[in-house]
Amino acid sequence: MSSKKSVAQIIVDVLSEAGVKHCYGIVGDTLNHITSSIKKSNIEWVHVRHEEVGAFAAGAEAYLTDQITACAGSCGPGSLHFINGIYEAHRNKVPVVLLASQLVTSQQGTDFPQEVDFESIYKNCSVFCQQINDPTQARQITTAAVQAAINQRGVAVLVIPYNISLIKVEDNSRHKIYHPKPIIRPSNEELNQIAEILNNNHKIAIFAGQGVCEAHDELIAFAEKLKSPIVHTSRGKDFVEYDNPYNVGMTGMFGMESGTTAIKECDVLIMLGADFAWSQFYPDKAIIIQVDIDATHLGRRHPVNVGVVGSSKPTLAALIPLVNEKQDTKFLEKCRQLYIKAMDKLNKKAVPSQTMIHPQYLTELVDKYATQDAVLCADVGSAMVWACRHFNTNGKRRTVISLKHGTMANAMPQALGVQKAFPNRQVITLSGDGGISMLLGDLLTTIQENLPIKIIVLNNSSLNFVELEQKSEGLVDHYTDLQNPNFAKVAESMGLFAIRVDNSDFLDEAMQSFLSHQGPALLDVKTSSNELVMPPEIQASQVMGMALYSVKASLQGKMGDVVNLLVDNFIKK
Repeated sequence: MSSKKSVAQIIVDVLSEAGVKHCYGIVGDTLNHITSSIKKSNIEWVHVRHEEVGAFAAGAEAYLTDQITACAGSCGPGSLHFINGIYEAHRNKVPVVLLASQLVTSQQGTDFPQEVDFESIYKNCSVFCQQINDPTQARQITTAAVQAAINQRGVAVLVIPYNISLIKVEDNSRHKIYHPKPIIRPSNEELNQIAEILNNNHKIAIFAGQGVCEAHDELIAFAEKLKSPIVHTSRGKDFVEYDNPYNVGMTGMFGMESGTTAIKECDVLIMLGADFAWSQFYPDKAIIIQVDIDATHLGRRHPVNVGVVGSSKPTLAALIPLVNEKQDTKFLEKCRQLYIKAMDKLNKKAVPSQTMIHPQYLTELVDKYATQDAVLCADVGSAMVWACRHFNTNGKRRTVISLKHGTMANAMPQALGVQKAFPNRQVITLSGDGGISMLLGDLLTTIQENLPIKIIVLNNSSLNFVELEQKSEGLVDHYTDLQNPNFAKVAESMGLFAIRVDNSDFLDEAMQSFLSHQGPALLDVKTSSNELVMPPEIQASQVMGMALYSVKASLQGKMGDVVNLLVDNFIKK
């Protein structure tokens, strides 16, 4: 009996064996035999309305499950539309396979309609990018792609010419998928060197990033022994801030005075899985120790004194016994008091207002009524700041934000993938009005795929974060205004349950009704457009920029805007 299979079937078989559960995309001519093979497999096809959405959804699923997933598109524009979401997934170092179907081989290199050189385009945002030219190598190449995605942590792109996908070949290859889980920590000599530095210094701060995701207990035990404040990155939020008496919040533009002080005033900073990009927030004189699983990250953001390779969990487990327990808590107590003060300041606007709806208050209500294992996806812009500052994690909740790629329109598409992966969890978005508008058509996917995500639109009629950036640079804001529809009515016309709120007196009740709805829902909230995202340290250039903006705006007849900005941020409480 012949064991011949089509190349399309072999590719799908390998993905299924690797654990792929969903494939996101839009069908098309050159993809037809692949989607036909998917239909006969245990992989579920998720029909989105825009391929970019499919890549965002696949990447979010892989990000939260740590399992490989897939997306697929037709030739030319179809597979090209994935590019932004693929960059997002790749920068998040999550395992995704893109099946980019291609023109038949005889048409390639002839400038045929819809011809796109996918290999040259995707090679910069993937760990593997190769076209299958020999059908007998289908299993070998697909296996290599999956292995790269899983073990090099990134996107693998398979380019599949239509005529190759049809060919039947023997499928008796013994190539398999491997999921190794090595234990990686520094050498004993390196651990002793780190311990000696920690034992000979007193003001030690810990800077924890996403790399501590499996090391919460070890992190707390380490801080307890050193009496150290723990500062975390925005990507480390989910794994650090809960059940943590040593937490002093974030640093950076999203951060607060306590986190910045802990880093700036420490004698030793030990970085654990934190590849924090903004060098101006690193200490000037402290000894810096960096522990990271990726050797290329060591010292690339700021010079370090000691750089070692290791996963946080085994590294801390081996380091803790070598460290002497400290008794002096003055530095820790100072940072903790600053943290309490900073949180009180942030929460001043997290209350109802008679004249406007503060986005901080909106986010606090999300935090109050969301389930204990809810996932919050936030758009880039001011939405991500409010999510990082006002949505509390508890070891079960998660946040999904485009913090490395920094793209607009990520939240709603990512929520689709999260909900597909976790059908029984509450999935909420904090979407900007600019972001939701960009990929609005995929609200229809919530209906077609029966995905009960909860979409909150921060409707401030502007590209708010960009507007504030312009003002801080002394520019009168241009091209940031948005003429929005009633998003609730738009959503209703698509079949979603929807509510519009423009008065904070009604927001609490509306939030409860919205979150308790069984199907997909949208909450359109008219929020203040004058909220400043206040950094932990205000630079002189920022003060001068805002002053210059005030003068220019006044001269251009926008004195009312200046007054509103000052009143909302510096006078009203």
